[in-house]
Order: sequence, then C-alpha cells, then structure tokens
Amino acid sequence: MEQYIQNTMENLAKNGIKPFYVETKEEVVPLIRTLVQRGESVSNGGSVTLKQCGVFDLLASGDYDFIDRSQYEGEAVREAYLKAFGCDTYFCSSNAVTERGELYNVDGNSNRVACIVYGPKQVIMVVGKNKIVPDINAAIRHVKETAAPKNCARLMIPSACSKLGKCVSLTKEDAYLCDGCAADTRICCNYVVSAKQRHKDRIKVIIVNEDLGY
Repeated sequence: MEQYIQNTMENLAKNGIKPFYVETKEEVVPLIRTLVQRGESVSNGGSVTLKQCGVFDLLASGDYDFIDRSQYEGEAVREAYLKAFGCDTYFCSSNAVTERGELYNVDGNSNRVACIVYGPKQVIMVVGKNKIVPDINAAIRHVKETAAPKNCARLMIPSACSKLGKCVSLTKEDAYLCDGCAADTRICCNYVVSAKQRHKDRIKVIIVNEDLGY
C-alpha cells in the first residue's frame, strides 16, 4: 500500500470514518457482503464507480430490499429519495477524499449528500485511489476540473463545464468555492465536507487501489 493511501486511511479512522482497502475492484462486492446483512433495505446515489465495481448488480440481486430510484418516474422519484433516506445502508462514492481524512461531495439534487450527512443507518462509499487528494483546496479543484465536467457530459446535461472541460470559474483568478455557471441545470449546488464524525463508523469508505469513476 502506498504511503498516501495509508495516511488517508489513518486520518479517516481518526475522524470516525471506517476505512477499508482492497487491491482490485473485483474485491469490492465480496467485502460489501460482509458489511450488509441479507434482507436489509439498501439504496444508492448515482455513481460510475459503483457500476464499475458491480455494486449495482449486487443490490439488484434479490438478496436485499433494494430501493431502486431508476424504477421511479416523475413525482414518484421524490418518494424513492425519501425511502432511501431511511434505509439501512446507502451506497455511493465520494467526489474526493483528502489525505487529512475528509470527504468532499458536491451535488445538484442533493439527495446523495443528504444521505451522507444523515438518515441511513450506514453509508458505504467506494472510492478509487484517483480521488484521493492532499486537502480540501485540492478537492475543490478536482470537482471543478474533473468530476463536474465529466458527470455533466455523462448525464448529457448542457453546461459550460461540459463544453469547456472545466468549471467556468477557473477562467478567473482565485475562484471561490461556490463560483460557477448560472445555468438552471447546474449540478454544483450544495457543497458538503464530512470531517470528524459524531456517529463513529457510520460512514465506511472502501478505497480501491485502482482509478475508478471521476
């Protein structure tokens, strides 16, 4: 294990966030099976990383009470989000993880960050090593340069960042955290830093020694 990953895991633990480490994405699902009991209610946020690791297939396997938001339309989507808020285990990735042991996440609808902060009994994040950054400033830049533009392109959301390949705020000097485009379709609306946790080990982070997601 590289030293920066070791440091990150140690600092996550100090912040009351339970860290796990696997070498490959194929090891993620077997690990999750040890952390979630059959029959538990589960849900998820949108995540390329979860898809790459086969987590969506696991959730839909029939072993769990899966609150699958993709099966809802229109006003019913809100019902799915509310059900997910009270589930046993919520799955997602993190936009960035700092070596200081902090989680940085930026959302549009913000159902994901809501569940990270409170609601589900436990949150399991799966994170590729490419999302580990030195500090919050680097995390902010990672979202503006990589996560936001790539997610907008993936979701076919018309935005300045998907066209520029980076947040429009980076064309200015000293871009502020919340600086960005003025589009109604903007996906950077709520910014959440998870640091020292009062509910120890509620959030679990599986770090994979591969580049995954954005």
